[in-house]
Amino acid sequence: MIGSTPNSVKPSRSSRFAAVARNASLVPDSSLPAVFGEQLADLYDLVQQSEYVFGSPLGPLEAGQPTLFLPRFVYFGPHTSEVSLRLAFTAGLDHRDLRSTLGLLHLVEQLALKPDIGQRLNLSFFPVVDILGLAGIAPGRTLAASNWARTIEPEINLLEQDARLTGYHGFVRVETVRGQDVATVRLRYSASDYPTPEVELVSSDDFEPYAVRWETDAERVPTDGPLSIAGDLPVPPFELVVRLPASWPTEQYREVTALILKRFIVRYRGILAYGQHL
Repeated sequence: MIGSTPNSVKPSRSSRFAAVARNASLVPDSSLPAVFGEQLADLYDLVQQSEYVFGSPLGPLEAGQPTLFLPRFVYFGPHTSEVSLRLAFTAGLDHRDLRSTLGLLHLVEQLALKPDIGQRLNLSFFPVVDILGLAGIAPGRTLAASNWARTIEPEINLLEQDARLTGYHGFVRVETVRGQDVATVRLRYSASDYPTPEVELVSSDDFEPYAVRWETDAERVPTDGPLSIAGDLPVPPFELVVRLPASWPTEQYREVTALILKRFIVRYRGILAYGQHL
């Protein structure tokens, strides 16, 4: 996607989009599947009118089943180029809890309606990764722990291929955490590439008025998630894992997800813009 212009990646509304939403709404063991299916279909319709947000699914998945695609939305800010900040956001790595998915969809909706987060941004959003689980084809997997370099999971294979093609500077994953009432933010990075984090990616202000716990995970050789292919990417990436409490009501979870991720994007872009005198 590097160097692509919005007009070159914007697809027409087609049956493949409707198929993803329809499959989501028919799975009985998913959390809020009907709501997700409706919101996904509505969002594909909405972005057709946007100058900056585009629906561009990955796939198809090769699972020997009816054709399925990995939903993806891409935001290109004004003046996007090959040197723009590139971030990938993932949610829905476990189809049994789609609250992270609804939160990411809500953020994409906000960007489609009011693209006010700054220039020179290339952002990819993958609101539900566990598509085969959602469709009842491959339940019970733990996709968050997959090694992207050696995985056999079709969805992770697509993410890995996209990451190599796009060369993301960072990845942000949204998950649900049980047994605690505060949000948790974990910064993951390769210690060989980043002896110490150079910038404060998020702060307590981004979570106001909610409590948050901070964790840092510096690994010599990361073996799971997108950092497992860090050595093959043009720029050593970081991964920010945002975990929100399972005890939060769905609407609160949805609103907070969109709020903190938008604040993160604005903060991180501002830090880079200041450092580069943009």
